[in-house]
Amino acid sequence: MQISYNWLKQFLKLDWEAEKTAELLTDLGLEVEGVTSFESVKGGLNGIVVGEVLSCIKHPNADKLKLTTVNVGAGAPLQIVCGAPNVDKGQKVPVATIGTTLYTPEGEAWKIKKGKIRGEVSEGMICAEDELGLGSSHDGIMVLDNKIPVGTPASEIFSVELDEVFEIGLTPNRADAMSHYGVARDLKAGLRQKEINKELITPSVSNFNVDNRSLKMLVEVENSKLAPRYCGVTISNLVVQPSPNWLKNRLKAIGLKPINNVVDATNYVLHELGQPLHAFDADRIHGRKVLVKTLPAGTKFMTLDGEEHSLHEDDLMICDTEKPMCLAGIFGGINTGVTESTTSIFLESAYFDPVSIRKTAKRHGLNTDASFRFERGIDIENVEYALKRAALLIKEIAGGDITSDIEDFYPKKIEEQQVFLTFEKTYSLIGQEIPQDTIKSILASLDIKVKNVTETGLGLSIPCYRVDVYREVDVIEEILRVYGYNNIDFKTKLNASVAPVSKFDDYKLQQKLGDQLASIGFYEIMANSLTSAAYTELLDSTIVHEPVKMLNPLSNDLSVMRQSMLFSGLEAISYNLNRRKPNLKLFEFGKTYHQQNDKKIENKHLSLFVTGNRNQESWSVHEKPSDFFYLKSVVTNLLERLGITDPQPTPLENTIFSEGITLRASKKELVCIGLVKKSILKKLDIKQDVLYADFNWDHIISLTSKNNIQYKEIPKNPEVRRDFALLLNDSVTFNEIHQIGFQTEKKLLKTINLFDVYTGEKLPEGKKSYAVSFTLQDEQKTLTDKQIDKIMAKLQRRYEEELGAELR
Repeated sequence: MQISYNWLKQFLKLDWEAEKTAELLTDLGLEVEGVTSFESVKGGLNGIVVGEVLSCIKHPNADKLKLTTVNVGAGAPLQIVCGAPNVDKGQKVPVATIGTTLYTPEGEAWKIKKGKIRGEVSEGMICAEDELGLGSSHDGIMVLDNKIPVGTPASEIFSVELDEVFEIGLTPNRADAMSHYGVARDLKAGLRQKEINKELITPSVSNFNVDNRSLKMLVEVENSKLAPRYCGVTISNLVVQPSPNWLKNRLKAIGLKPINNVVDATNYVLHELGQPLHAFDADRIHGRKVLVKTLPAGTKFMTLDGEEHSLHEDDLMICDTEKPMCLAGIFGGINTGVTESTTSIFLESAYFDPVSIRKTAKRHGLNTDASFRFERGIDIENVEYALKRAALLIKEIAGGDITSDIEDFYPKKIEEQQVFLTFEKTYSLIGQEIPQDTIKSILASLDIKVKNVTETGLGLSIPCYRVDVYREVDVIEEILRVYGYNNIDFKTKLNASVAPVSKFDDYKLQQKLGDQLASIGFYEIMANSLTSAAYTELLDSTIVHEPVKMLNPLSNDLSVMRQSMLFSGLEAISYNLNRRKPNLKLFEFGKTYHQQNDKKIENKHLSLFVTGNRNQESWSVHEKPSDFFYLKSVVTNLLERLGITDPQPTPLENTIFSEGITLRASKKELVCIGLVKKSILKKLDIKQDVLYADFNWDHIISLTSKNNIQYKEIPKNPEVRRDFALLLNDSVTFNEIHQIGFQTEKKLLKTINLFDVYTGEKLPEGKKSYAVSFTLQDEQKTLTDKQIDKIMAKLQRRYEEELGAELR
């Protein structure tokens, strides 16, 4: 939020430097994120002086240019080439001298330099209105009053307003400070705490009166819940034209573009008092009746920006007897907006239900200054006052007469919130005792009335504009921020207690695995839990639950909660690939969200993504593509780190993977590992293979917490290794070899490892060769050759009988 210091000083006569005021505002909770300078004319007209055209002749080398000599009051006259059709001898004109910086309407800077134009020297520039930032005309140069002395700085002729603008990072709860008046009100309270008493000057509306009653507009509110208060008045015989410079400068300082005097007046009061207003062209209101109501779903409505919207049945609308005119509190319609031909208006000031405005704004993707304030809650007691203020301002700058009484629909007056503040709770939360007189003084400076005083506390009445203060702790927070957090003493001794934590706590296991993954080159990612509904269609049979949909999504790409960890990782991969980062190893701890009937389910996951080469390009390491077995080894090592040593692999049938396996333990699915389908990768414009592992973290936690780590002595007797080169059918898997081996020898066989696979021309068709190693060990004694040969013969026989294997 931007606040003009000059504007702020209209409410508080303060002579502090902007930096000092910014510090106090920050201490009060209105954090000033920056202070920028503002000039009503960019550049402040520095380097622009009044010159007199001494001569003006046709340029010898160009038909449309003229060669002039100009006296600027210092040194010899300047020769300037000018292309304006209206330049002539004897004129007083604004001249940009060499070294002067001018700005385009878009704000781009360019410097005046000495140069040649069509062979003739040019030592400056005679300026048009738009080139100086004083208007939009470019028909010709500006011709000044002949009485102005030569050499006079242009900044002395044209009033240039200098201002400083505070950029305030306003928190959503501080609806009361969404205006210059609201900030001034807080600043007054802070100054009073520093024993600086300043009067808060508010715009007077005592001159408001009805000139005649020639244009009465009936107001009918059908839904008082959505519009608890609605005011309106008509103004006739006004003239729509550009606003005066002082008003333009106020709006420009806070980043608003002036439009016309009527619209600018409503925007001015919006940012002055925090009350949104809207002006309708009264001649376009059919039936001279304003209806505040909802319309049937699907009704079409076109806003001022030319966009057509399909209305929801809960959208509150401002209508006449024939058509909708405005999305209440959000955006006006194209058919009733104020134009240059408007001569009479209906001026609206209202309080709309914040929740209703928020939902409507989100539904239609609209965010305006008005909706920003209505959504957070404005001061319902300020509605009529702001209407009078705006009406008087419009009369001042656009003329006209007030031609109706104020229609004020306010059936149920909102009562002020009552809170009892106990001194004991105040001291307890603040951490030290504050004098009771100081507390009362602070409350008074915040317009919080003390209704009664007891030995234990104060009975308080909270003003309606403080929509965020309705509990005792809220009042204590108000006292503390005005008293000053910096004024609270703190102890040098810090007391803390150490809580017993299990080594199986979720965060400890995450940290353990995260460290292990980082040590082998993985990077952690943190993705948004909101995702596109289009991804759900790619999951079909793998996800049996309905997605959790957002009621008011920020966009179609963020409309549902994610049901799989896959797509957020693929988005990260796609982003990196587009930036020439082809070798990636990523992991993420996160949740997926599902809806089963009326029940919402959250599941925790750990996901791994591998694509490209295992290692970055290096002279010392050969490039080796990542493959399924590499990711499987990473997964196995992670499980072993958690004490899960013997997960059982089973084939995986899944619409996400083109091939893969599932690792299970204790009848629970722990991890799915596989190669992501190319059809899915194509959707995200990924042209290289991606390997993906999805851990069911809830199952991992349940198994790990039951796992007791056991230790045993390292065997003293040596291991023995024997190898088989087995000729097998293509259909035989290593898993079958593994299972048969341990079924055959359960006691002495320790490991079985596949260390080579060969398929080639020298083998029979449909055959392959597996090189398998077997590790044998007796922990009690050294194995003999006879024992070893007996075991290997038994293994060979089983493989021949059950798999049709042959020794090569």
